[in-house]
Amino acid sequence: MKINKIRNSIDKLDNKIVGLLNVRAKQILEIGKLKNKQKTSIYVPAREKEVFLKISRSNKGPLDNDALKAIYREVMSASLALEKPVVIAYMGPRATFSHLASLKKFGASVDYLACNSIGDVFSEVEKDNADYGVVPIENSIEGAISHTLDMLVDSDLKICSQITLDVSHNLLAHSQKEEIKRIYSNPQVFGQCRIWLESNLPKADLIEVSSTTRAAQIASAEKNSACIASILAAKEYRLKVLARDIEDSPHNITRFLVIGKSVAQPTRYDKTSIVFSIKDRVGALHDMLVPFKKHKINLTKIESRPSKRKAWDYFFFVDLIGHAQDKNVKGALSELEEKCKFLKVLGSYPLSE
Repeated sequence: MKINKIRNSIDKLDNKIVGLLNVRAKQILEIGKLKNKQKTSIYVPAREKEVFLKISRSNKGPLDNDALKAIYREVMSASLALEKPVVIAYMGPRATFSHLASLKKFGASVDYLACNSIGDVFSEVEKDNADYGVVPIENSIEGAISHTLDMLVDSDLKICSQITLDVSHNLLAHSQKEEIKRIYSNPQVFGQCRIWLESNLPKADLIEVSSTTRAAQIASAEKNSACIASILAAKEYRLKVLARDIEDSPHNITRFLVIGKSVAQPTRYDKTSIVFSIKDRVGALHDMLVPFKKHKINLTKIESRPSKRKAWDYFFFVDLIGHAQDKNVKGALSELEEKCKFLKVLGSYPLSE
């Protein structure tokens, strides 16, 4: 039969692919030895971006670039694990959106450490119990994650990469929809599903918990209760999906940061995050922004946050296009430092994944 002939051809191709993957793995082991000797970081965001760009440019189809990227994500995950056992800390437990973002970035071959809070993620990396941490930084509907911003000010860890995750919220329960009296979820999630909840379950009590997975744990054990969580959480805790995609906006995206002790090298397509505070005088913030205009640097975000050190004293978090090692960015930051009370570069990292 023709189908068997084609399958035999596929089997031969699979043998070649396995052989080439192992040849690649041997090269990775050599690189790992050199990195250990030179005491350089195992995870290199600039190289990761370079690999993804190259496979996209050489792709002739019929597989699309997203499919190839997913395949190479696991190839690169296995490669990281070959070079050195790698541990990624994230805000747990399993099946949270932080867990999903971690898997999207680092794949299935590395080890994961579930933490109870964003602060614990920072702590585990600082104490070398994890090589990198993954923390949420902002949501396209609800805005910045204030706890992460606060931690970045005081921590010596650097941002070395970012992850964007399309977030889909789902109503999960053992009960029927009309039987639900309580709904558990994270406060941010309730904010992202406000309109749907008011329209569909206006009488249900909304109870805030630390994570969507914790919500799923409670809903799986409690009568007349539901949770808002991921499809992965539904599978993990054997809950029925009563309603899918209940977020108020179809463009619900959460951005996560990868934090670690190493500094990411320039890729020519980078973003830099900084934080600074200003002197209390008229026009001070305007003066802080002048160096960026002078050096032709595009600012993509500016966010203010109380410093908690003095009443009416604020930190300003800024994202800008470019790497801290770029000549124009160096010049702008040097001028900014002369004008402000406090300046810290939180990290430079590739613009996209």
